[in-house]
Amino acid sequence: MRYPLPACAGRSSMYKITVANWRVDTTGPMQVISGAMGKEKVHFQAPDSQNIPSEMQQFIDWYNNTDNHIDLVLKAAIAHLWFVTIHPFDDGNGRITRALTDMMLARSDKSTQRFYSMSAQIRIERKTYYQVLESTQKGDIDISNWLIWFLDCLTNALKSSETALSKVLNKAEFWKKHILTVFNERQLLLINKLLDGFDGKLTSSKWAKISKCSSDTALRDIQDLINKDVLQKEQASGRSTNYELKQIQKRGYKI
Repeated sequence: MRYPLPACAGRSSMYKITVANWRVDTTGPMQVISGAMGKEKVHFQAPDSQNIPSEMQQFIDWYNNTDNHIDLVLKAAIAHLWFVTIHPFDDGNGRITRALTDMMLARSDKSTQRFYSMSAQIRIERKTYYQVLESTQKGDIDISNWLIWFLDCLTNALKSSETALSKVLNKAEFWKKHILTVFNERQLLLINKLLDGFDGKLTSSKWAKISKCSSDTALRDIQDLINKDVLQKEQASGRSTNYELKQIQKRGYKI
């Protein structure tokens, strides 16, 4: 990484870019902006391109150094901020930043298997991500707010993973219990929707609409599942009758 890389031309949308090499600021400084022409707001201005080789060498040496005694989760947060601030390429900086972050978190986990995604959580929280990133890059050398946001985002990623994993385990437990139970295609469709997280309340009219059957057929399907100990009426259904899956409790998880 100490020597110039061979460069070639490419495109990002309508713009020509340099690929396989550091960016070159031929038309002015690299800026992240928003707003209409003439009313642009500059969110961030990256370091001059002439400083990128030395900046990146410092970053690479620090990133690969295993003797700097920094907690690897905090190192992942710092690496993310540092790389995206250098903004060394014309395009793809965000994707590479997220990959470097996930790589450092994998080192922290000391495992080849990871059941959460920081990258996915950042996409979910991208609005606050850009806000805290902008305020940090425009501020002084204190990155405390960035570290706090990063750790909160990581916590949310872990919680999201736990929720997804619970659904998978619950689904497995359900089909294990009902391995010998016979279902028709309509029942299989609605059961899987309930296991995956049905949006709203399940009524016979919704059953009929989703499975494309008559109201009488929907009621027969539902009553059959009640008899098979799969569905039950919700206790607080209001004016209309709503149905839900009967709970399956095992290993601390439940539907």
